[in-house]
Amino acid sequence: MIRAPLRHTWAVLSMLALIFAIPAIAQESSQPPGAGPIEPVKPLAQAPAAQPPSTQPPPAQPADPAPAPPVAAAPAAKPSAKVLIPSGTHLPLILHNGVSTRSARPGDPIYLETLFPVMIDGKVVIPAGSYVSGEITESKRPGRVKGRGELMIKLNTLILPNAYQVNLNAAPSNAGTGGGETVDNEGRVKGDSDKAHDIGTVMTTTGAGAGIGGLATRTPAGAGIGAGIGAAAGLVAVLLTRGPEAELPRGTSLEVVLNRPLELDADKVQFTSPGQASTLAGPPNREAQRTRLSPF
Repeated sequence: MIRAPLRHTWAVLSMLALIFAIPAIAQESSQPPGAGPIEPVKPLAQAPAAQPPSTQPPPAQPADPAPAPPVAAAPAAKPSAKVLIPSGTHLPLILHNGVSTRSARPGDPIYLETLFPVMIDGKVVIPAGSYVSGEITESKRPGRVKGRGELMIKLNTLILPNAYQVNLNAAPSNAGTGGGETVDNEGRVKGDSDKAHDIGTVMTTTGAGAGIGGLATRTPAGAGIGAGIGAAAGLVAVLLTRGPEAELPRGTSLEVVLNRPLELDADKVQFTSPGQASTLAGPPNREAQRTRLSPF
């Protein structure tokens, strides 16, 4: 009684296994040879649902920055107005420090002052009492028999009473020294030659020697010998001395003639007074004198 139900159950299970195996066998027979296992079909992805239009306003975009204003160029500086002093203008000066070829050396300074105002178009542009500075550029002592003392002067700077400075670059054209000095076309100051004094010295010693020789011998021959001796003594006296030094004493007046136009800034020459020069006496008149030399 127990075995019959077991058999009946086994038969039912076998039948069910066969029923489920038939579709699988049919599916395998329908695949082409070499095909791989069938992948299960995936469901199609659903498209995202359409979003309703947003009611929020779009974010505000930053406004474009305003263009920078153009940088204005700096105005060009206007050239200052000029006052032109023409070439050929005379500038009278007076010397404050004496100069002589006896001691002057190139590079030594000289100091001068204007004596009279210079006016352009009725206005004072260089008042009297303005300063002028310069220097000695050459100094040559006189020779024994020939050659004069010489001084070369260069005037460098004009200094007005308000301390405004101008490059002058000029040379003197005339000089009042109280002696026999002269100024050539190049501005060179030359001393006196004193040739007349040299001749007079020789003649004086010659005459004295002739008189002494005549008195000593009481013969014409003695007078001639004495004259020769006197002439030789006079020549020796000349050879032992130099010619006169070239001198510019304190108070010497120098005149400068501009050889080129002189430009001044108009705003620096607004003078309302003609100025006033220093009271300085001129040099006294003097005779040319030779400088005695030591024979040793």
